[in-house]
Parts: sequence; structure tokens; C-alpha cells
Amino acid sequence: MKKQYINGNWVEGIDGNVWDLQSPSTEEILAKVPFGNDKDCKLAIDAAYEAFPTWKKTTPYFRAEILKKAANFIRENVENFAIETAKETGKPMLEARGEWLVSANLFEWYAEEGKRNYGRIIPTNRADKRSSVIYQPVGVVGVITAWNFPAYNPARAVAAALAAGCTVVMRGSEFTAFSSFNMALALHQAGIPNGVYNLINSEPISSGAEMIQNPKLHKISFTGSTRVGKILMDGASKTATKLSLELGGNAPVIIENDVDVATVAKQAVVAKLRNCGQVCVAPQRFYVHTSIFNEFIAVVKEQLAQIQLGVNGNAVDFMGPLINKTQQLNTLSIINKAKEQGATLHYGGQTLEKGFFVQPTLIEAKQEQEFIQTEFFGPIFLAIPFDTQEQVLQWANQTEYGLAAYVFTNHIAKANFYAENLEFGMIGINEWAPHGTELPFSGWKHSGIGHESGSEGLKEYLELKLISYGGF
Repeated sequence: MKKQYINGNWVEGIDGNVWDLQSPSTEEILAKVPFGNDKDCKLAIDAAYEAFPTWKKTTPYFRAEILKKAANFIRENVENFAIETAKETGKPMLEARGEWLVSANLFEWYAEEGKRNYGRIIPTNRADKRSSVIYQPVGVVGVITAWNFPAYNPARAVAAALAAGCTVVMRGSEFTAFSSFNMALALHQAGIPNGVYNLINSEPISSGAEMIQNPKLHKISFTGSTRVGKILMDGASKTATKLSLELGGNAPVIIENDVDVATVAKQAVVAKLRNCGQVCVAPQRFYVHTSIFNEFIAVVKEQLAQIQLGVNGNAVDFMGPLINKTQQLNTLSIINKAKEQGATLHYGGQTLEKGFFVQPTLIEAKQEQEFIQTEFFGPIFLAIPFDTQEQVLQWANQTEYGLAAYVFTNHIAKANFYAENLEFGMIGINEWAPHGTELPFSGWKHSGIGHESGSEGLKEYLELKLISYGGF
């Protein structure tokens, strides 16, 4: 079903508007899908609000059965779901398939984690007093998610919120409507009660304003840009709406001179170009020790030259396009700024005649060049040489972002020095994926508020309540 999902029904937009869902690889229109606005959002919030009193009283075991059924439905239909995700995002089938499988894992993991919503009894300083803490669902949750991982991003929030006993209104990205519809289909087939989960595909500004202003909605989980996150924070300050924000990043990678240069360089290319670089935790600023810098550049350049651009299928993998024309132009603008500021372009920067492609681009820069402070969100591979640990630590922390950072070294003292002093929420030592379904995903500074995934992700959708009895 390629429609919105409100109160258990597949529906068009209230005003009848449609969105042309475009392939970023070929620029063809894949489908015309419903495109709602604040009216649709309000209708969905009303449905979730009405469903909440009943849903919150269900047991976590009851909720778990539905979430597990959704996980199984995703696994059974992963190939079809991946094909549609690949079409609307341009990402390789391997990545699209893997994303849906991780989404299924999230639904299953939170099905079990919801059963571990433990409170505690607290001994007090009075013999006649008994005190305990319990956790209860926060209420109706609005989930606003991004287009770069249209199955994984919402699954983290939706699965946790439903497991906690909350009801959900999800606004998926209009650029990846197929993936949003398929997630709603999985929950529908799993038997989710009417109103407990609702999906709107709608105009972002009016829908976001409705979520912030509507007193029936108690929390918003947002994945997207820092700019939009700050807009939501401004609005929430007026309504006291709770927020979880997973925002942008500018991840440093520190590569010491005691590593196998060729191996790390090859791995770095794969990590950087995942989803065409459109990943909030993507490695961005590669700080490479001066003594191995030239060798590192040579290997990266050789690897980038082997990468082809094109439409992805099961037989051959190419690097896909950026999601839309705006992202393509933003990426080209950053490359031009790099040139203007004196950076060295070693490879890439070209486009294709059709599709929103940008050739993977290798740039050598200096720390003082301003363009490196921008979140690239594209296939730009930036390398900067460094000499000392103290110098590179200062450079790595010199950003408003604080999501992920990476370190590659075979020296335990160096690894520990960087791990304890880097100002980021997630640190990967000799690995490119420090996060996971069972692990907390969190950002410092301008990279976010709150947590996704892990047991911490469940707590985001629960309110703490202290209960004290006196007079025993």
C-alpha cells in the first residue's frame, strides 16, 4: 500500500495533494504518492491520543509479540523492501538489504528490552517510609526521520517507543516514501491496534509545527540536520515538548604511524563512501600522521579510481547518487570552496549527465581552512597531515559537532589517550562501526540530545515516577 496509514486505515492526503517520488539515479518519477500537511498530522495525533490509554495498559509481553511479528514480516519481505529502498535512495542493494535486516533486529531487540523496564525500591532514612521508582510511557510520540537511512532511522525510535507503551505518529521523509510505507505495512500485518502507529507523508514545515504545538503530543524524536534540530528546540521551549535529537556530525579519524597504511586506507574508502557519504557518523576529517601521509593519499587515490558511478543491481555494485539535486549542488559547492581556500584536489569532483551523482573526491587540506568545519554529507574524502598527539587531538575537537570519532593505532597508550580525550559521544578504536542495536547511539555538543538504540533508547520514551508511602 502506497498511502498514509492513520488509525488503521490506508488513506490519501486530506487535501488531495501528491508528491512526485523521484529516482536520484535516473531522475524518473517512480510514483505519485499522498502528500499531506498539518491537517493529516493532527488527524494522526488525535488517533494516537485516543489509542494511548489502552495501549499503555497492555503488558510488555503483548507488545513484544506484535513487534516480533513485524520483525519477521520485514525479514520475509526483505528483498522487495530493499528493491524499493534502492530505487528511491540510489544506494546499493547490498546496503538496502542490510538496512532492512538491521531494522528487523531493532524491532525484535526492543520487543525483548521492553520486558526489562525495571524500577527499583529505595531504602529511606525513615523506618515508617517506603519508596520506589517506576517507569511509565511518556505518551504520544512524534517521529520525524531522515531520508539517508529510511528504514533504520525510524526503526530505532518507533520500536523503542512502542515497546515502552507509547503510541506513535511518524513523518517519514517524502524523498523515501516507499520505505516509510513498507514499515507501516509491516506493523499493520503484525496486528498493531488502530491508532497505535500512524504514518504521514507530508509537508515538513506545517507538520513539524503541528507536532510542536499540539498538546496531545508529548515528545518528538527527530533525526536530521542540526539546523532543523535547533528550530525544533526553539519551538519546544514554548510548549515544553520533550525532544530526542540525533543531528549532524563532522567525524575526525586519527591514523597513527604504527598501522598498516594500505589496509587502513582501503577500509577508509569503504567506510567513507557508504551510502555515498550520506551518513551522520561518516568519517570526514582524516588526520594522518605526516610520516605515512603520502602513502595513505596514494592508496586512497588508487582505490577511488576503481569506483564506478551508476544504478545498483544485484550483479554489480556501483557508488550511487546523492538523494536529490540540492544535495548534489551542496557537495559541489563544498568542493569549490575547498579549491578557493587553497586545498589540493587529488581526484574526482565530476558529475554525470543524468542522476544526482558526484564522483568520489579526494582533497588534501589544512586545519585552518574554513570549509573543513562543514558537514559534507557526500563523497568527499578529506585528508590532513599531523605531527603530534596533542596537535591532532586539538584539531579533532575543534568542531561544534560531537557525534562520532575514530582512531587507528596499534599502541594501547595512544588509543586510551584519544578515547578519553576526544569530545564525541561515540569513539571507534580500530573499527568503523562503534554503534549497534544493543549499544547507545548518542551525540555531544551540537550533534544531539538523548540516545537511540540500546537500553538507553528505551528510557527515552519513559517517564520516571517516584512513589513514597509514609506512616507504616
